[in-house]
Amino acid sequence: MDVKGLSGAEAFLGLLGKMGIEYIFASPGSEWAPVWEYLAKPYSPGEAIPQYLSSRHEEISVGMASGYAKATGTLPAVMLHTTVGALHATMALRGALHEEVPMVVFTGESIGFGEEQGPDPGAQWLRHLADVGGPARLVEPCVKWSVGVNTPALMPATIQRACQLAMSIPRGPVFVSLPMEYLFATMATSAPAAASLPHCPTADPRGIEELARMLAEAKNPVIIPEELGRTVGAVERLVELAELLGAPVVETRDPGYVNFPRTHPLHGGNDPGPYLQDADLVLLLNAVRPWHPPSAGPRGARVAVLGESPLRPELPYWGLSIDLCLAGETESSLGQLIERLTERIAGDATRARRAAEWGQRHQQRKQAWAEEALALKNRRPIDTRWIVRELNEVLPSDAIVVDETITHRSHIVSHLDRLKPGAFFSGFCGGLGTGLGTALGVKAAAPVRPVIVTIGDGAFSYNPVLAALGVSQEYGMPLLIVMFNNHGYLSQKSGVPRYYPEGWAVKSKTFVGTSITPSPDYAAIARAFEGYGEKVEEPSEVRPALERGLKAVASGQLALIDFWLDAVN
Repeated sequence: MDVKGLSGAEAFLGLLGKMGIEYIFASPGSEWAPVWEYLAKPYSPGEAIPQYLSSRHEEISVGMASGYAKATGTLPAVMLHTTVGALHATMALRGALHEEVPMVVFTGESIGFGEEQGPDPGAQWLRHLADVGGPARLVEPCVKWSVGVNTPALMPATIQRACQLAMSIPRGPVFVSLPMEYLFATMATSAPAAASLPHCPTADPRGIEELARMLAEAKNPVIIPEELGRTVGAVERLVELAELLGAPVVETRDPGYVNFPRTHPLHGGNDPGPYLQDADLVLLLNAVRPWHPPSAGPRGARVAVLGESPLRPELPYWGLSIDLCLAGETESSLGQLIERLTERIAGDATRARRAAEWGQRHQQRKQAWAEEALALKNRRPIDTRWIVRELNEVLPSDAIVVDETITHRSHIVSHLDRLKPGAFFSGFCGGLGTGLGTALGVKAAAPVRPVIVTIGDGAFSYNPVLAALGVSQEYGMPLLIVMFNNHGYLSQKSGVPRYYPEGWAVKSKTFVGTSITPSPDYAAIARAFEGYGEKVEEPSEVRPALERGLKAVASGQLALIDFWLDAVN
């Protein structure tokens, strides 16, 4: 795109549009005034610029970008407020780095501090906002690539390159600091004429051939995906592979996506442990932590890994013992693998018998889970499993769920089995506080589909709730927030008796820092934003309350249903 002669701000918007970015999720400061000016300019249909959504808080803006990227597979942009805004955003940026979620993140800064000709950025820069090295230095550990533009001549090409780097393997957040002075400046250079976003290559054909041989020879292969469900097509290829092999597919306790249809007879639940005892080959697909500790892998079984970034360079330790490691885009690589494997095992009846056996185990497990939940239908306080069972029953066929829970997570991924691939996303990675933002980004990507957030009261407390509900209200993005309220932090309490079973805390029943009491009226917060809210304590009211919440969302209201569980203390 030729931006020579344009202002830096107009060039910025035009370049993002040219790179295919449709949304800017923003929580910016006053240094972005030049961009706001050009957002107000009328553009012709051929001059596409991104849509700008103001999020009121940096964690919400990065969370929205993450949810949007997860739901669409495309690249979003983020605008933040210089050093202080960047630091607010770093927890969410770290999560995007570890989850390999692409986004291109921009902050403003001042490098002239009013000493240069042109508009004066203001005295606040030296007094409140400036740090040695600028925002790019502060954020560097939490992103894939971080740079401060140091001359206006490099700004167009740097914006373009940042978009490319965010989408290159491993994908992740890329950070660029743009001086306010350059946004006012007239561009004397242009960006490269042709610059497309990169495509991840398929894995090495020789490696795929070797993996096909290993799978064909295996008598009891097991497949473990963890982040494969980033694309629906990859899940479809995995279904083909599992059915061809007659092999079970076992997700982990913390799947970030629907990696395999949970009603499929070959779905093996969310605990790989029991399957590893008899396996002779384990195939890991975009897996981060298939078992714990990493050294506790299967004994006597070979392990193969296929993923876009299988060795996880963002982690200080990986530690898995691997016999074959393939790096490549999973959907196309699985397609090639299926072709090679079909040639080797066509007409093998033993695999069909093996698949039938796994199907029986799948049915028995689902029946046990259903009986477990139904046995709790009258329990008071309400049990998580009953809530999730009822949510599964009333869930619209096109619903999307964003989960930000810890101790409730295993029940959610096991009992919420009607979700299709592309309809479940994790709302956190280590640090809590991004679930609502992620859900809003998913809603921006799928505005007509119902989006449900499953969240604990502890995680809810970490979220910028007022900012999130304000965005929901302002832009007409209703969410159904299903809160599992145990009045505290169960994950914090559970470690103490595990480590000190005969200790002071257990004997005196004194657990420090685990309670959230008295529990506030969370439902009132929703009503403050013209939403629907209610507190539920009776198990018989679980389904009616969920139905009322879904009805409110369908009418355009956000809704929050506060389910009271057993208190932590």
